[in-house]
Amino acid sequence: MAAPYGVSVPEQLSVPRSDAEVAEDDYWTTLYGAWDPFDPAGVRAFFDGFDRPWWVVGGWTIDAFTGVPRGHEDLDVSVLACDVPALRAHVRGRWHLWSISKEALRPLTDEQPELGAPDGQIWVRRDAASPWVLDLPVTPDRDGRWTSKRMPDDVRDLDEATWVAADGVRYLRPEITLLFKARLDRTKDRHDRDVTWPLLDAGARAWLVESLRGLDPEHGWLADLT
Repeated sequence: MAAPYGVSVPEQLSVPRSDAEVAEDDYWTTLYGAWDPFDPAGVRAFFDGFDRPWWVVGGWTIDAFTGVPRGHEDLDVSVLACDVPALRAHVRGRWHLWSISKEALRPLTDEQPELGAPDGQIWVRRDAASPWVLDLPVTPDRDGRWTSKRMPDDVRDLDEATWVAADGVRYLRPEITLLFKARLDRTKDRHDRDVTWPLLDAGARAWLVESLRGLDPEHGWLADLT
């Protein structure tokens, strides 16, 4: 996938967060502790030597595809559910992994190595006295193939669901990112939609509209996209 690089932007755009978004962040911090998330260099260092695929999801995928940077609260990365044991082995003795599913948070240990759900999340920190540094929304898989959380019948080879940028980092395809963002429909999600849509090819546009219409025929984005 060729990304349309070369857009000149003097500084990151600041997209304001709603009161509800701020309150949600405060809620999680009060319950589970502070965050000091990795930057891109920190993520690459964390996965150095990991021999299974990992890829960036969320708003950073839009930055990479469009060349239009904006401010981000964190950087989210995904791995396949079948590769969680390999991830545990990769960080053993250096980082603690916690499974979060249905708002239940528990450590991934030798005694309890299983995720709460194959589409749950993993939070990462050094120890109990340290901040969280990474949020990994785990991707369910079918026989090692990428499987959509929103449309379980959408099963693909990973190379069909992701693309690799010039810096060697793998990213979720932008139209798939937008389908996830449509469900949340926050200010930043609408911003990401508006900067991405003009750069998508006809096939990606058609897939996004068809998928969104199948999930929610009354979704407010459909009028904007069609």
